[in-house]
Amino acid sequence: MISSKITAVIQEDANKLAGKLATTLRKMEGTTFLLTGASGFLGSFLLDVMAALNQEVFTKPCKVIALDNFKSGLPERIEHLNSRRDIEFIQHDIRCSFAPASKIDWIIHGASIASPTFYRQFPLDTIDVNVGGTRHMLDLCREGARSMLYLSTSEIYGDPAPEFVPTPETYWGNVSCTGPRACYDESKRMGETLCATYFRLHKIPIKVARPFNVYGPGQRLDDGRIIPDLMQAALKREKIVLYGDGKATRSFCYASDAVKSLLLLLVSEHDGEAFNIGNDEEEVPIAIVAEIVSELGGPPALPITQQVSSDADYLKDNPQRRKPDLTKLRAMTSYIPEVSLKAGLARTLESYRSLVTNIKDEDLEVKAKCT
Repeated sequence: MISSKITAVIQEDANKLAGKLATTLRKMEGTTFLLTGASGFLGSFLLDVMAALNQEVFTKPCKVIALDNFKSGLPERIEHLNSRRDIEFIQHDIRCSFAPASKIDWIIHGASIASPTFYRQFPLDTIDVNVGGTRHMLDLCREGARSMLYLSTSEIYGDPAPEFVPTPETYWGNVSCTGPRACYDESKRMGETLCATYFRLHKIPIKVARPFNVYGPGQRLDDGRIIPDLMQAALKREKIVLYGDGKATRSFCYASDAVKSLLLLLVSEHDGEAFNIGNDEEEVPIAIVAEIVSELGGPPALPITQQVSSDADYLKDNPQRRKPDLTKLRAMTSYIPEVSLKAGLARTLESYRSLVTNIKDEDLEVKAKCT
């Protein structure tokens, strides 16, 4: 079966990133950092980076308060950090207000239900955490935080017209407010509205990040999105099934690149701004991504087939193209994406393979989805 514990690949990525950001993040030394969604995909990697900074870089550690209700996050992913004195874990549902015991300097609000598989199952919970939870964090930021970063999503753009790909932050979006994805897309948009409103009214130090198709080691294999599903096929060495024609394109961003940009934004002075997060160097059809994983899963290469999903809403409101315009991020920070798609997929598969003990059919359901 597959465990979700930390791997050598994740640890190496976290240590490397901590070293690269040592100078920039020095201002976090000796302060207090609050993270919501701490056991999620990006949240858990953020914790690993902070642990590496405290261990290898900072003279006085940054105290980390890690919140999660474990509705979609995985407790085992962060259990290796449980004994650390610099990280305090609190099981808390951010839909309810949170009163910390001491002043908070930095906030990253990453709590959300981001996978279509899960937010379609829990649509009202998704809305509540993206709207009510965000407001709770904004109120906490008003109490004197030095900076807050809200993790929005590229889904706020919907399915952009061709002339808006690559998509800039100024694009208003083409989003259905009633479709099967609306609970996530529209509540994230409202979260951004709250951020903009609090900035106008209270001048709080809020920034907004819009990640584009982030993937990498530590992502749940039952997440339901394309990369984890492809990884399942590679681990079982079975055929890859695409539920779609594979022509939709995505610009995939490796986790360490994404987290680097998040931390750069957190400690920046660019309050009241929204930023695309991702990798603007590659826009790749899903079919090509499947071919890369097919080769990585071999030899021999895994066969690839196409099927029609039995879910009538499976491809409804699914964007055909997704590529960020990173002009603003590159100009206002030192961000440069470093990990190519093929290299990132290889590291992701290496990480999963290191956790394989005994793969059974019931452990890994192989279905590569076009999401």
